Amino acid sequence: MRHATIQRRFQEHLAQEGQRLTSQRRRIFECIFGTHDHFSAETLFGWLRDLDDEGLAVSRATVYRTLDLLERGGFIESFNTGMGEKVYEHVMGHNHHDHMVCKKCGHIEEFHDERIEILQLENAAKHGFEVHGHVLRLSGLCRSCHRKRIRQN
Repeated sequence: MRHATIQRRFQEHLAQEGQRLTSQRRRIFECIFGTHDHFSAETLFGWLRDLDDEGLAVSRATVYRTLDLLERGGFIESFNTGMGEKVYEHVMGHNHHDHMVCKKCGHIEEFHDERIEILQLENAAKHGFEVHGHVLRLSGLCRSCHRKRIRQN
């Protein structure tokens, strides 16, 4: 999906919510859709503060409120890393994927396995459950942290 299409949908979503596209919201939107990284609200706030070369400061409260608007509209999704942090990523225009989160360093690895998707749907059907979406997060140690642990032992 093209960036301009996503931005137009965001403007439509804001209108439905009784909001308008302010320069701060536009800046937040561009920052989010300009990265493929997972990020926390505080990380996003830091990025925006670092980019404030045009005097368009964005408040922390505006960041949190805009993240909520974007999530409610299906533009971004969030998940808890299990390390006391909620992270976000933009999902509109991207294929579904799941996550592996390292409990030591916080590294997030994305993956997709069609076999898992099929098994989930088969199990849901067995129980008469209508699936509207799912979140799969595996927690453990990434390759690097696992190797370090082995070397230390």
